Amino acid sequence: MAVALVCREHGLPEKLDLCTDWPVPELGPHDVQLRVKAAGLNFPDVLIIQGKYQFQPELPFVPGGECAGVVEAIGSDVSRWKVGDEVVQMGMAGGFADSLVVNENSLLPKPSALSMTEAAGIGITYFTSYYALVQRANIQPGETLLVLGAAGGVGSTAVELGKALGAHVIAAASSDDKLELCKTLGADEVINYSTEDLKARVKEITNGRGVDVVYDPVGGDFSEIALRSMAWQGRFLVIGFANGPIPKVPLNLTLLKGCQIVGVFWGRFMSEEPEAHLSNVKTLWEWFEAGKIKPVVTDVFPIAEYEAGYAAMMERRAKGKVIFTF
Repeated sequence: MAVALVCREHGLPEKLDLCTDWPVPELGPHDVQLRVKAAGLNFPDVLIIQGKYQFQPELPFVPGGECAGVVEAIGSDVSRWKVGDEVVQMGMAGGFADSLVVNENSLLPKPSALSMTEAAGIGITYFTSYYALVQRANIQPGETLLVLGAAGGVGSTAVELGKALGAHVIAAASSDDKLELCKTLGADEVINYSTEDLKARVKEITNGRGVDVVYDPVGGDFSEIALRSMAWQGRFLVIGFANGPIPKVPLNLTLLKGCQIVGVFWGRFMSEEPEAHLSNVKTLWEWFEAGKIKPVVTDVFPIAEYEAGYAAMMERRAKGKVIFTF
């Protein structure tokens, strides 16, 4: 039996049930049993418990799309892993439990330079941002990148990776303390869109030219403002809608700007283009080991305090990743 956070009915986090008797499946020949040490909370984990995500497990289920831990048992035909290996795991659900059985192919080796707490949240955020900036935007050194929600889980990785890829990074967030974090990640310019005019500041920073790439995980009112701030042949990356409303933008802006609106769905990319995904993983793991990039983890909660962790994300107070520990 496992300690697990269980969704028995769709709703907000207060409807979740932290139980101590969640059944652990039998090992299949290609399965691995993982002792989970830490798990990352992502925006899809907020949607999935409310029945609002594009993938919905049957009730009851354990949410949690990524975690890190130690291999404690392997199936008869598993050759890639051995007991004691430190790994990270990504799936659509299941990670918010202290024991987890998964197919061996859903695991990656934990970068040795990272702690379990750091490694638990690297997959979805870094993979999304790297795919967005490299495959979808084809960002080039010297181009200007505007990151909305720049201190959040995916936003902070976009700032860090944008800088590593040679872009001039403008970080936009809702408070000065969040922007201080962005500066430590390499942001060249910062905009507090709670107190400053986003469009006016982008125009000022870029001398009226606009930005080459917009990374938007927020949605809501700022999306159209950012789209109006695009440079000629810019690329607007649609990451998600953490602010809630899905914006309806005037398509004539793409004509006037000669720009693109580009969807970013890393989960489908991983299955449609597995070789490109593995190439991305290789690069990111090399950068972790070399210390070129390092996860921001400032909000860590024992699993018993899951409501506080969810609140930090849903109220957009979190800086970097929210992590649950076991």
